[in-house]
Amino acid sequence: MTRHQKRLSAPRTWPIERKTQTFTVKAGAGPHGEAGVPVVILLRDVLGVVDTRREARYAIGTGGVQINGAPVRRDDRPVGLFDILSIPDRDEYYRVFPDEGGRLALTPIDPAAATSRLGRIVGKQTVDGGATQLALHDGTTLRVPPAETATYHTKDSVIITTDTREIEAHFPYEEGALVTAVDGQHAGEIGEIETITVTAGSGPNTVRVAVDADTHFETIEPYVVVIDEQFTEGDTDE
Repeated sequence: MTRHQKRLSAPRTWPIERKTQTFTVKAGAGPHGEAGVPVVILLRDVLGVVDTRREARYAIGTGGVQINGAPVRRDDRPVGLFDILSIPDRDEYYRVFPDEGGRLALTPIDPAAATSRLGRIVGKQTVDGGATQLALHDGTTLRVPPAETATYHTKDSVIITTDTREIEAHFPYEEGALVTAVDGQHAGEIGEIETITVTAGSGPNTVRVAVDADTHFETIEPYVVVIDEQFTEGDTDE
């Protein structure tokens, strides 16, 4: 497999300039699949805290860069939706959030908000002992006791701590839920689900979302993620 990634063919979620150079860094193995953007791109091209890939490798090698509370070990480590990027020595903390057009953007947050992150449940299965294993959108797996099996469903969202990966809060996917669009022409918009329309056949269900009293949009179910209001108000005051 090639070790290079052409800018023009990079995932459209990547926040990079397409025509300035031919190649960019290729994402390595890790969470988020092909949609994950290498951390070096965020450090160099988005935040500008380093000028070169060599400088990024030095910062990473000293343990100065963290994703979801854990030190980054590789500069091609993929970073994706709702991850927490921390640079403690600079007192900088960011949440990866969808921007207009579906590109990933970094939202500044307070240090306290960096201790937890949001995950969308994409899978659920029973494992040995009768416990339920939840699979999140970034590949994280969580176990919940048998008594809580009926509580969680696919398309729900949970907030988990970045250190112990314990569930702090649970937000069901249902009418009235606060959601953000993460793909499609409405990516980055936030509103409440008004209606969920079940589509006959194999096509995805559609969702009508109210941004405010006068603004609405419709999109398909895979394009919306349930969020918590605090995740939209976590910007720092600086």
